[in-house]
Amino acid sequence: MRVGIDFGTTHTVAAIVDRGNYPVVAFDGVDAWPSLIAANAAGELRFGLDAAAVRHQPGWSVLRSFKRLLGDAGPHTTVNLAGREHRLADLLTGFLTQLKSDLCHRSNAGAAATERIEAAISVPANSSSTQRFMTLDAFVAAGFQVVALLNEPSAAGLEYAHRYRSTITAKREYVLIYDLGGGTFDASLLKMAGHVNEVVVSEGIQRLGGDDFDDAIAQLVVAQSKLPQLDAENYALLVEECAARKEAVGPQTRRFLVDLATLDPDRPPFFCPIDDVYAVCAPLVDKTSELLSRVLHDPAGDGKDVPWSEVAGIYVVGGAGSFPLVSRMLRAEFGEKRVKRSPHPFAATAIGLAVFLDTDAGFVLSERFSRHFGVFREAQAGSDVIFDPIVPKDASLPADGRTPLVVSRTYRAAHNIGHFRFVECSRLVNGRPDGDVTPYDPVLFPFDPSLHDRDDLGRQPVGRCSDGPQVEERYVVAPSGAVEVTLTTQPAGFRRTFRLERRA
Repeated sequence: MRVGIDFGTTHTVAAIVDRGNYPVVAFDGVDAWPSLIAANAAGELRFGLDAAAVRHQPGWSVLRSFKRLLGDAGPHTTVNLAGREHRLADLLTGFLTQLKSDLCHRSNAGAAATERIEAAISVPANSSSTQRFMTLDAFVAAGFQVVALLNEPSAAGLEYAHRYRSTITAKREYVLIYDLGGGTFDASLLKMAGHVNEVVVSEGIQRLGGDDFDDAIAQLVVAQSKLPQLDAENYALLVEECAARKEAVGPQTRRFLVDLATLDPDRPPFFCPIDDVYAVCAPLVDKTSELLSRVLHDPAGDGKDVPWSEVAGIYVVGGAGSFPLVSRMLRAEFGEKRVKRSPHPFAATAIGLAVFLDTDAGFVLSERFSRHFGVFREAQAGSDVIFDPIVPKDASLPADGRTPLVVSRTYRAAHNIGHFRFVECSRLVNGRPDGDVTPYDPVLFPFDPSLHDRDDLGRQPVGRCSDGPQVEERYVVAPSGAVEVTLTTQPAGFRRTFRLERRA
């Protein structure tokens, strides 16, 4: 079976390849699998549908929106759930293992328990290499045969290409993907020619999504209903109720109603004009509009903007993108006819992933590296430090989705020990990392042959030398976005390979 899987902040959605069709998988009759983890004091864990079934039962603690934790996590990051520490990577693997089981036993996908499941998976466009690797590693550990990892808006662009190819003309060959999910916002500008989708540029905001809308609405309810101080458990119940009511809002909704009985059986429901809800959420939508403007401004870095007349439209996807305020504000700014919402906004990414897997569909995706990756280096004999961008943002990646990107550096060592401080970032300002900056664990490498067998380089004094060996740095960027560096000294041929990661 070939399946596209969109691991989302609030829900996880799967779509299968079925003879040129890409139906969304239903689990126990519903189209989305809850992205929930539940635990009790005895150490029992439940995932997805099973976690949703016990989320309100006494003795169970629920971890919601745990995808957001991956943005700042490392392979050894732990979270406390029901009084016990759990490795986040282990929880993610358990979650995906249950998903695979439910695909076979509780869905309409028709997969046999022993069947090989080939999956295309996705991550937010602004994800760090660590988040990409942790996601890929967990899918593989759960038993999926992962054949591709795409950026979420790029996958949604394939769903657009499959569904609305006729809207692309020689004069309007760009599409702006607006992907607002439960936890993140991404925007990608794609150029579509024939069956080739070329990602021109991607931008994102790591912590902006439906969760933030829910919190803003809950704060409004607390303020206007004069609720007493709520503890964490009751506030979570209020947020859950607000999320459910928000998802029920339609274009003609005039009044917003929230049931407060779960907090206090004697308290009447809260209601307010829908415009009050829109008012507290509007600043969040404004942030997305500002990012869209940046994407359209000089996307290729050649000093030229993409003329609005050459853009076929803005395609709104993601679960939070169905909130009517989003389309209303976008249409007010960009024009009524230029904003199109996916008929399946919550499933657009999963469907696009399935399209990518379907070799008969013939679509080709030309992806780009979504963040700057580089290393700090000493300059001017140690009097300054500069940033060397090894892989610049928007560097073209191999189109087959499987071949890694390889970059090399060579120089003569000026120290007995190399101390490499790698970072990723969303943008560079005056040549230095800025925006969302992700530092990686430092790498120590012995240039001095007498230190080759030492495992305590962190405690060795670093000294300068004038006759150091020739050094080659060879960086391999996997299609998943994970980075490995191999350091080699010549003529000795001493070599070590490091997978870059964050331990916490």
